[in-house]
Amino acid sequence: MTAPVVFAGPSLDQASRRQLSGVELLAPVARGDIDSLFARAQPPKLVGIVDGVFLQSLAISPKEILAAMDNHEAIFFGSSSIGALRAAELADFGMRGVGTIFEMFRSGEVNADDEVAITFDPETLTAISEPMVNIRVAIAAAVTAGIISAETAASAITAAKRRYFPDRTYRLLLHDITDQVEPQDLSALRAYLAGDAPNAKQDDALALVAAMRAAATPNGSTGQK
Repeated sequence: MTAPVVFAGPSLDQASRRQLSGVELLAPVARGDIDSLFARAQPPKLVGIVDGVFLQSLAISPKEILAAMDNHEAIFFGSSSIGALRAAELADFGMRGVGTIFEMFRSGEVNADDEVAITFDPETLTAISEPMVNIRVAIAAAVTAGIISAETAASAITAAKRRYFPDRTYRLLLHDITDQVEPQDLSALRAYLAGDAPNAKQDDALALVAAMRAAATPNGSTGQK
């Protein structure tokens, strides 16, 4: 079987990308890329979608994924970004969602495209802004760890959601809530975001790769139709 293919970009930092093995890593997916993939002489049976583009070109549609699943008996996995969104839309049709962000979309906790939208450097694929889903998960983790109060968390989420997605950064978020929260909470949150805060998109992308590797092993369940 050909190596699993994963479309990923800014959800994985450069160090994580360099350490990946056992999968073919392609740039963020755009409309038409799935057709090109399955036009290969030996197309993959396992395809993972993490990141995709949507401003500079048309976003991948659910129909493209469904067609590949039906016509090529391919298994699709989704996580982190547009992959999580599409997996939530197509879970009932067999697309396999992986990770926290997929569960957030699947449960209805979040439902807007801007929750995963970011801007990134097209040359290095490095994220320039922070996705709303990452902010939600990090702020919730800070509350659970007793680092900030629930009131501070609510102020942070409201401030982040108010900004247009290219302007969502932790630096601007902290600036926006400076006069709304207790100084000790602000200081503790700043230190947490700079150090121990989870990166939900990256964690989910790595979980997707692990799930695909498991499915590609001789004893893995590929779920062929």
